[in-house]
Amino acid sequence: MTNLTLGEQVLHIPLSDRWRICHRLQELMIPCSCPPDGSLRVQVNSLLAAVLVRSTVMQCLASRQELVDWLEHCWCL
Repeated sequence: MTNLTLGEQVLHIPLSDRWRICHRLQELMIPCSCPPDGSLRVQVNSLLAAVLVRSTVMQCLASRQELVDWLEHCWCL
């Protein structure tokens, strides 16, 4: 993330994954909500919160191959 914007972020997540991601973020103590408009609203107050949000969304939405590629990239660093 090169441009970190702090504050409330609106994520466009497929409805089928929205609640699962919201619950996981709440477990990580990141304020979020699923309003009736179908969006996922997340309060990003720090770089750590941004990384956790990205990681959580990636775990739920990325393909297995994307996750393997990401892990291999991390190992190379």
